[in-house]
Amino acid sequence: MEDIQALDKLKAAAAQTGIDISHCKIRRTSSRFCLGVEHGDYNGTELFGVGTDRFIWFAYKPNGTNNNRLFSANLPADGIIEFESGMIPAPQSQIIANSWARFPFGVDYILTKNGYKLNNGIDGIIYGNIPGGGMSRSASLTLNLILTMLEVNNIEVADDFKIVDMAQAVENEYIGSPCGQLDQIMILFAKENMGTHYNPERRKIDYVPLGKGGEKLRIVVMDTGTDRPGLDKSTYKIRRAECEELVKLAKAKGFKIDCLADVKNEQLFSEIIATFKNSHPHLCDRLNYIYKSQKRFYKMMDAWRAGDIETVGSVFREDGIGLRDEYKISGPELEAMCDIARTVPGVLGERMLGGGDKGASGALVKADSVEKLKQAVDSQYPKAVPEYASKYAVHTCKIVDGVKVFNMES
Repeated sequence: MEDIQALDKLKAAAAQTGIDISHCKIRRTSSRFCLGVEHGDYNGTELFGVGTDRFIWFAYKPNGTNNNRLFSANLPADGIIEFESGMIPAPQSQIIANSWARFPFGVDYILTKNGYKLNNGIDGIIYGNIPGGGMSRSASLTLNLILTMLEVNNIEVADDFKIVDMAQAVENEYIGSPCGQLDQIMILFAKENMGTHYNPERRKIDYVPLGKGGEKLRIVVMDTGTDRPGLDKSTYKIRRAECEELVKLAKAKGFKIDCLADVKNEQLFSEIIATFKNSHPHLCDRLNYIYKSQKRFYKMMDAWRAGDIETVGSVFREDGIGLRDEYKISGPELEAMCDIARTVPGVLGERMLGGGDKGASGALVKADSVEKLKQAVDSQYPKAVPEYASKYAVHTCKIVDGVKVFNMES
């Protein structure tokens, strides 16, 4: 049903703009839902999550020129983005800071920088229904554009992690967003009805099915209706810098760590906390969250494999409290959603999602309690946050493939 509705949006935009997408291909990339460790990627932890069914759809076809013509059905005011490969604004230019054009420009910049020749232009229209903040809309769009431009130019990249690296570079180098790789990994590698486990030491992906009993679990995303600024303008950037600062300070004191994830045993953790608790208590709070979340991670993974959804949910809830109280990355609207969810029987766990400040919160819910949660949000959220009473939404998500390509018939 969602694909059909998206096709209607794409066709309407084609009729509006005159961009021909008849008999084209459509690349669909998913959103993601992180189960752990949120904010762990740039701290070096293992990661676990799933692809979710809020998508970016890109209808595209080669146009026989070296010129690209792209249009976003979500942002029609930006008009048609038209450019020749290499003829783009410089990285982090102010003239494209508030336009979605920075994403295709950034993809062209990074692919060219990596030595790929983009001689074949495309006509394309993009539409998405991923909420703004918490489900990785920017990573989904970036991956979609990279994979499409590579395909149209007959370029094969054998190493999927090279795709991940380039997608991160688009945001880090060209756009100026200090994101890690959690989002790109959880989308690019996502498989239907599977959890995706990433081990950074081995740079390896394993797929973990949800055990018997897991069929009762539902993933719910509670979009607060807020607009989150880019990561470069958010608390995310501050927290990342704080974690890097603590690693630098600890190394100067002789501790042999390269990232906070290296603090795995109790003795090392206690020694670092004792060293910095008086001089840098806020940095110790950040370490507290990462250390405890790593300990919880393996408990959650075992529970997932066993289908023990109550334990999966309780770990998710503990992580949320840690993100709120120790990592201090959440926001009032996000916590308003969590406070409401926590009152509903059958909600197993809840926390903020993604970069923080604004955006969406998530909940792990028993199937027969999803409607109760929706009713509670409808009843209580407009009272708690009246300025967003007409903007919030509650989505029940399925676990899906991260990337799918299909043909438009007409």
